Amino acid sequence: MEKSSSLLFLSYLLLSLATFHGEFVSAVRKQDGSEHWGYVQVRPKAHMFWWLYRSPQRVDSPSDPWPVVLWLQGGPGASGVGIGNFEEIGPLDVDLKPRNSTWLQKADLLFVDNPVGTGFSFVEDESLVVKTDEEAATDLTTLLKELFNKITSLQKSHFFIVAESYGGKFAVTLGLSVVKAVEDGQLKLNLGGVVLGDSWISPEDFVFSWGPLLKDVSRLDENGASGSNSMAQKIQQQIEKGQYQDATRLWSDLEGFISSSSSSVDFYNFLLDSGNDPVSLSSVGLSDGMPMKYSSYLSSRASSNGDLSSFMNGVIREKLRIIPKDVSWGGQSDLVFTGLENDFMKPRINEVDELLAKGVNVTIYNGQLDVICATKGTEAWVQKLKWEGLKNFTRLDRTPLYCEGGSETKGFMRSYKNLHFYWILGAGHFVPVDQPCIALNMVAEITQSPLASASK
Repeated sequence: MEKSSSLLFLSYLLLSLATFHGEFVSAVRKQDGSEHWGYVQVRPKAHMFWWLYRSPQRVDSPSDPWPVVLWLQGGPGASGVGIGNFEEIGPLDVDLKPRNSTWLQKADLLFVDNPVGTGFSFVEDESLVVKTDEEAATDLTTLLKELFNKITSLQKSHFFIVAESYGGKFAVTLGLSVVKAVEDGQLKLNLGGVVLGDSWISPEDFVFSWGPLLKDVSRLDENGASGSNSMAQKIQQQIEKGQYQDATRLWSDLEGFISSSSSSVDFYNFLLDSGNDPVSLSSVGLSDGMPMKYSSYLSSRASSNGDLSSFMNGVIREKLRIIPKDVSWGGQSDLVFTGLENDFMKPRINEVDELLAKGVNVTIYNGQLDVICATKGTEAWVQKLKWEGLKNFTRLDRTPLYCEGGSETKGFMRSYKNLHFYWILGAGHFVPVDQPCIALNMVAEITQSPLASASK
């Protein structure tokens, strides 16, 4: 990046500093109120970084509240502040150019580096990384209390938790935690819904989907599909016995087997070879004897500015000003994955059922070309729901989706009561990147944004 571009970007900021109670619980606010970011100490020596963008199209109406979207990245250990923000839906891309398809057009955006140890979030003691999805939800709820209970304008908004990949497991546990905190009077927040994008809700159903899917699209032959199904059966047995750490390791072996049997299919888009996805490089293989996380895409993106890690630890770090000197973006991500290794293969179908039973709007969307969280697997776990409306939901015809008045089908949608499902055609794991128009339409509809009709 040219020096003049960097200086221009930095001079864009007029900052005022504020300090909340507690060490590292600091925030930065742009003078015009369009951006806020900071740290919340969610537990002693555990610090979570957040970044809030206010939409320039924001419409404040008591009868039609402006939505706020919390974006949760996957991994676990991938950075929402880095990937979701600059790679997918934030106002600027990795070349610091405006993103035409930013979701900021329809909602305010809140990015967090979750769990602690991810991105710019950090722990001062490695033993403090979370070990379960529920622990991650508790930390996130603490962060939301700090923000929503103090920023009164946020309390008027409808709040949506939108997740991608492993972030979906965080989203459903957070959704339940938020409902309880609101009911207990501890959190002043209006929950609009939980959105699960290509989400790792039922690992068992996904590993069983890989063989048949890749056989159908000619990336595996009969031998490859048979071998994949056999390993998936062993993973299922381990999950049934509660051997979750063993299941995580065999999951990694299964990915390696599929990679070698398919000539390195991309796990985020079956039309591509690994490393050719616009957002990620392949995450299949082993690293230091541990599974190669599919959060490894957190530092893989190349642009004219170099890789994403250099970008975040360079110009973005300079902009933010408050990152401690000994903290590097993504520096503890391996630690995060290892901490959650025993939870990685645990399903969260029951939590989705609980949300539906409580009347929370649950939206599922899936990219047609995804492998890691394949639509076939998502459809399988949805059919395991005990929700009373499932039979009626399944019987309904789907509605085709279009963009900008065009006649080309971009997807399908089905909705019954508080369960909604979007099938997005031509998209892999990263739906907002592969199909930005339909993704923008979708989030406008989900959030009932006052400007929803403007994207059609």
